[in-house]
This record gives sequence, C-alpha cells and structure tokens, in this order.
Amino acid sequence: MKTQPAGSSGAAPSPERIPERRTTALKSKTSDGLWGYFFIFPQMIGLIAFSLVPLISAFVISMMSWDGMGAKKFIGLQNFVSQFQDEEFHIALVNTVYYTILSVPTGIVLAMLVAVGLNRVRGKILYRLIYFMPNITMSVAVAVVFMWLFNADFGLINMYLQQWFGITGPSWLTDSRYVMPSIALLSVWMGLGGNMVLFLAGLQGISRSYYEAAEIDGAGKWQQLIHITIPLLSPTTFFVTIMSIIGSFQVFDQSFVMTSGGPAKASYTLVYHIYETAFADFTFGKSTASAVILFVMILTLTLFQMKMSKRWVHYED
Repeated sequence: MKTQPAGSSGAAPSPERIPERRTTALKSKTSDGLWGYFFIFPQMIGLIAFSLVPLISAFVISMMSWDGMGAKKFIGLQNFVSQFQDEEFHIALVNTVYYTILSVPTGIVLAMLVAVGLNRVRGKILYRLIYFMPNITMSVAVAVVFMWLFNADFGLINMYLQQWFGITGPSWLTDSRYVMPSIALLSVWMGLGGNMVLFLAGLQGISRSYYEAAEIDGAGKWQQLIHITIPLLSPTTFFVTIMSIIGSFQVFDQSFVMTSGGPAKASYTLVYHIYETAFADFTFGKSTASAVILFVMILTLTLFQMKMSKRWVHYED
C-alpha cells in the first residue's frame, strides 16, 4: 500500500480552483508581457523616429522633384530613370565596387591572420587594445594624417621607399591608378582592429578538444588551420563579410577629405554622388533616388549572402 508524502494530501485540485489557477497564470503572463513592452518602448520610439520614418520619407522624396526648400512635385520613377542614365552614377558605382573588391577580402584575411597569431601569444588584452585603437579614431582625423603619409613630395611612405629600396614612390592621391588602392589601404588599417576582435572571439569559442584530437592523428598546424580553424570560424567570417561589404558601399569620409572625389572622379563613390547631388546640385529627389538604389543594392547583396551561407557556413553543433 502506497503512502502519501508528508505535507501532501494527494487529492487532485477541485474543479472550482482550476479556473482560478488559469486566471492567475494568464494575469502573470500578461504582466510579464506589459513589462517587456515597457522596457523596449524607448528603443521602439528611437527606431520609429530615426529609422523607420526617415526610410519611408526617403522612398517618398525619391519620387519627387524637390530642391530642398521649395514645393515638391510628384514625378514618379523619373528620378530613378535619370540616375540609371547618369554617367556620374555609373562612375560612382564602378568605383565603389572596385573599392569593395580591394578592401573587403584584404581586410578579412589580414584580420583573421592577426587574430590567429594573437590567439597563440600572451598579453592578448594589450595587443587587442593596440590593434583596436584605429577603429575608435575619428575617420576624418585619420584621413588627414594619411594625406600627409601619402604625399608624393614629402610623405613618409615615399621617403621610406626611396631610402630603403631606391624606389621613387607614385603620386598616391593625385594619380587615378593609385588613389582608390590608397583609400582602400587606409580603410583596411582602420577596420583591422574591429574585425580582429570578432575573429579572436570566434577563435576562443572553438573547443580545444578538436585540436587535441587532430594532434593525436598527426595533423600539423597548417592542417589544423585549414580543416578546423577556418571551417569553425565560418560563422564569424560570414558576419564580418556582411558588415564589411555594407561598410564598403557606404564609404565617403576618406574620399571627401583626402581627394574630394578626384582625380578625374577616380575616387568618386556612391555616397559621394548622393552628397554632391543633394548639396551641390540641390536636386534632393535625384539624390534620394540614388540613396534608395544603394539601399536596395545592399539589401540584395545581404540577402544573397545569407542564401549562399548555407553552403559554406559551418556551425559547431
């Protein structure tokens, strides 16, 4: 014969108390939901006021003829047609894609290599701080410093090339062949620390047991890097790639400060085109249409990367 535990009557709850318990549980769930909305309310207000409303306004203005001050006139998709036929828009698009090709793969590979190296040494915090400092420096200040470094007459880079290798350095910022690689080099240097920290966090999340098993099987350091580190870093690589491409399509500060889009529009980017169209030509409708096109391009590239990520991104579980 089974005995009931002490302090327990063993009786099922009466039918009269079941609705009471359901009501209490529903009230508790409703209260939790209200508190949740209360805490996200400030963020939702900021999201609506500073993201959603400007985004909707941009789509509306892109269909208007407007000089920024006078009356708006609805013209439909004419601004978009005008931009697709604009030679300056084509130049800006080609330059932006060229800059992306130069800066994104280089930045990702260097950041990964630096992270792998730092993960094997002591004093990670100090090195991480040193590498990350350019990432928090104002881009305009960095651009001004690099204008001096890239100066063809008295810049440090050309001076060292002449003294160490006997090479006469090129006109980095005044030659259309070198201006975009120079800006890409600056961007890689600035973004190296941030990407390195992300890769370092990904490396520290990889279980040591994989490397121990590989060592037992006789795998060397290079084989471990290729077959363990890089595949298990693929989620971090995926995130860094998306953020790097989004940032590269929005490059503006460097070309604006260092070259003003020159020489011969060799550093004329999409965001620079948006700026010029709005605040130099005062055709805000065309400028906003360019911004909408840029938004659609970035969104399409991001969705495509997310679709393709299923083929090469590997998660540990």
